Amino acid sequence: MTHPPQPATSPGAGDAVASGRLIKVGFADTRNAQRWLGFPELAGVDRERLLQGLALAASPDVALQLTVRLLERVPELADRINAGPEASETVFRLLGASEALGEFLLRRPEQLDLLAEPAAAEPGEIPAEEFRAHLLAAVGADPAARTPVAGGSGDDAHSALRVAYRRELTRIALRDVGALYPADYMPAVGRQLADLAAAAVDAALAVARAEVGGTWAPELVDRVRLAVIGMGKCGARELNYISDVDVVHVMAVDDDPAGPLDATEATNIATALATGTARAIMARGSEPPLWELDANLRPEGKDGPLVRTLDSHVRYYERWAESWEFQALLKARPIAGDPALGAAYQRAIAPFVWRSAAREGFVESVQAMRRRVTDNIPDAEQERQIKLGPGGLRDVEFTVQLLQLVHGRTDDRVRTQATTDSLAALSEGGYIGRRDSEQFHAHYRWLRLLEHRIQLFRLRRTHLMPREERELTVIARSVRGAADTARPSAESLLEDWRRVKRDVRGMHERIFYRPLLAALAHLPETGTQLSPESVRDRLAALGYRDPKAAVRHIEALTRGVSRRAEILRTLLPVLLSWFADGVDADAGLLGFRRLSESLGTTPWFLRLLRDSNAAAERLCHILSSSRYVTDLLETAPEAVAWLGHDDDLCPVAFETLWSEIRSQMARHPDSGEAVRMIRLIRRREELRVALADTSGLLDVEDVAAALSDIDRACILGALHVAEREVYGRWGRLADVLVVAMGRQGGREIGYGSDADVVYVYAPVDGAEPGAARAQAETLLQRTVQLLKAPCTPPIVAERVLEIDNDLRPEGKQGPMVRSVEAYAEYYARWAQTWEFQALTRALPIAGSDELAEAFRRVVDPYRYPARFTEQQLLDIRRMKARVENERMPRGADPSRHLKLGRGGLSDVEWLVQTLQLQHGHRVEGLRTTGTLTALRAAEREGLVSAEDAAALAAAWRLATAVRNGNVLRTGRASDVLPAKRADLEAVARWCGYQHGGAGRLEQDYLRTTRQARAVFERLFYGS
Repeated sequence: MTHPPQPATSPGAGDAVASGRLIKVGFADTRNAQRWLGFPELAGVDRERLLQGLALAASPDVALQLTVRLLERVPELADRINAGPEASETVFRLLGASEALGEFLLRRPEQLDLLAEPAAAEPGEIPAEEFRAHLLAAVGADPAARTPVAGGSGDDAHSALRVAYRRELTRIALRDVGALYPADYMPAVGRQLADLAAAAVDAALAVARAEVGGTWAPELVDRVRLAVIGMGKCGARELNYISDVDVVHVMAVDDDPAGPLDATEATNIATALATGTARAIMARGSEPPLWELDANLRPEGKDGPLVRTLDSHVRYYERWAESWEFQALLKARPIAGDPALGAAYQRAIAPFVWRSAAREGFVESVQAMRRRVTDNIPDAEQERQIKLGPGGLRDVEFTVQLLQLVHGRTDDRVRTQATTDSLAALSEGGYIGRRDSEQFHAHYRWLRLLEHRIQLFRLRRTHLMPREERELTVIARSVRGAADTARPSAESLLEDWRRVKRDVRGMHERIFYRPLLAALAHLPETGTQLSPESVRDRLAALGYRDPKAAVRHIEALTRGVSRRAEILRTLLPVLLSWFADGVDADAGLLGFRRLSESLGTTPWFLRLLRDSNAAAERLCHILSSSRYVTDLLETAPEAVAWLGHDDDLCPVAFETLWSEIRSQMARHPDSGEAVRMIRLIRRREELRVALADTSGLLDVEDVAAALSDIDRACILGALHVAEREVYGRWGRLADVLVVAMGRQGGREIGYGSDADVVYVYAPVDGAEPGAARAQAETLLQRTVQLLKAPCTPPIVAERVLEIDNDLRPEGKQGPMVRSVEAYAEYYARWAQTWEFQALTRALPIAGSDELAEAFRRVVDPYRYPARFTEQQLLDIRRMKARVENERMPRGADPSRHLKLGRGGLSDVEWLVQTLQLQHGHRVEGLRTTGTLTALRAAEREGLVSAEDAAALAAAWRLATAVRNGNVLRTGRASDVLPAKRADLEAVARWCGYQHGGAGRLEQDYLRTTRQARAVFERLFYGS
């Protein structure tokens, strides 16, 4: 290990350099610079020439320290510095840009002859053959041999290889940091780095052959051929300074007259060659390792064999490979080992790559892979990621690769590997506008240059922008060309980076969708020339399952010279992208077309789309993921305006709804007209709640409460219309009360839920009881009829409110309506325990307040009894078991049934209701009809632990959210966790999961309900 020299006791001339001059040179720490300038190693160095040279360095501070330490080892370096900046430029540019390569030269001063190479404004490329020859020669192997074998092994060979590699790396870096236009030279740097890595792998394989030859007979080892296939950036010849090198190994065995080689033994030899190659590259030794040789992209990943025959590779890709694996193969290129075997691999694999875009689920798989990458970025790194963050390198590469896979199926001109080459090929083929291609080409080169400079400084594998201002300033200087004498600041670098990220974030929309619009809307010259087939291919790749229909919709929306068509031609590229982000892009586009045609040239609609990104994006995601909301919007398109203002999406309070309904009744004396207005209000408010829900503004409890208020107001309004009609004809003989039961009573309904009710009546003073009861029945039947009967004109897309009276005493066999006294007698004499349990949900919602209070006085002693017996508890347990056995639909999976399944709604609600029956008399907080409200009261009272209450509440909320999501997705109620992936994905979105969250929702639901079931069984059954 080298140690820094010690300063002279008297700095001497160092004191003569003013701080202002040092700042002008570019020093960040002038006091430390003064100290280093006083070291005796600089005694023979011309101070002015030294400062002129240091002014060329990205980091004069680092360059000065390395210069002093090198002079201690090699005093002759002073002659180069004293010869002036032209002679010393390469020294200072390298040392100021790469502390790590400076340390390498300190470890290996014999390599300092590299600094004699003059700087070149437009440097050439070092040929790949030259790298290979130098590295093979370094390990004593013959570059001309068919199968090179190293002359040594072990740490000596590994060290020789690594020193030779770093020498060539320094040669590349010298060209890079001296380039006049480093961003333009960046692709050449990537190619040279990839070629150098390939040469290192070839030399490492030669060392491995020498080592394996000590275990097996050399003639056997010679018969086993191994090709190393470079993947990722190495395969594409666009490697970074320090990066994992992804590889795949292919083996073959030469025939021999002596007989075939045992397959197992051949595989063992090939595996030993592959592991020996990796060891030479990355094992600890006297010279530090180079980088990781990563074979995890091989078939079956870490679980698969390290080496396979070519036939085995082909069989895997024919039968088992996933779509993302074909995208990875896009970059596959033989880099080392047997060239003929590598070429055969490439020929065999290429057809799989270019057929992959037609595979079922291709788009979803590729998008999921991109999301997995971004989802795994730690929060602390989101804003610093150059590679993986929004507007980063991966956005460019992902978009370009997807376009290649789409169009490369029929056009071999775009079957390129390097991103820069691919952008040019896509532009030449007319798949990307020339101006877009040039701009993004420039942005990509700049981002890669930025990545290179950050890595080069310490030769560490990182893709993060530094935090410290000093480091940022060094990077800002190093990305400038050799002729640029400006001293940029850290803030100027960050501003440039932010601007590039903003542009790149819009790349997907500009590159993917604008050419589609140009082809379909016949826009002026855009530099793209997509054929009809290419248009359909691209739409299919973006997730449109019926590209022909999508073409028709796009043409219909953009046809003509109207203002609407003009605005939509501008907006559709973004809208199409948002539709594709949804679950069903085709449905989204169709729904948007219908909505647009319905609204016509309405100014506010076009203005909303143009001026409110948030509203337009919400609309696109809703249309592409919710059949229920789309149907409602088609009947009330003016509701789209609510999406631009969160306040407009807030559920309307019950009092406000009831006030509006009374106003409508006053204006419409005809019963049919009045109830039609009430039902229109109900449909409108359900749409408002659904829009708020799908916009993420409401939680499950908010949705349930809002929908319950809407239905309550609707029932109350219909009852008042019926009263007006019936009382007006026969006079008032009876007061009635509608009592909600079940989920309506708990104010926990979902979209389109039925309303379970029981009815109560009381004769008015002087009325004959029989006549009063008959009028009550007529009145309530008329109420139900008004809510269900078709209206004139019809209410399109209405989900009729179904009133279910089957929970009344004696069920369908009992009278429709009873007096308070009849209820009291029934509950005292004949009611069963489960009926008392049902009463825990009884909530008066419409009718006489006096009747409501009287009804509560009757039922409270039964739902909150002073004593709940062991026999009653046994009755409840038996009934629950019976419900589970008899009411579960045949063939249903209990783990996926939301209501009756394991840990589902029924489990939570039965447990809570049992606690209410047992403790409601004593605990006032349990005297509520809401499940979660009662559960929270039970937790406060210590009847349920906080952990158990959390498990039960989580299961209830998730099951309720999934239930609502099922309706939002399909427009139909379902009590089953969806099995179809698209439906599950849509429901996951409505449950708050990010894109690609279907699998996570499924796992969360099964885990959450499993935990809730365990709590239920322990507390309910005592097991």
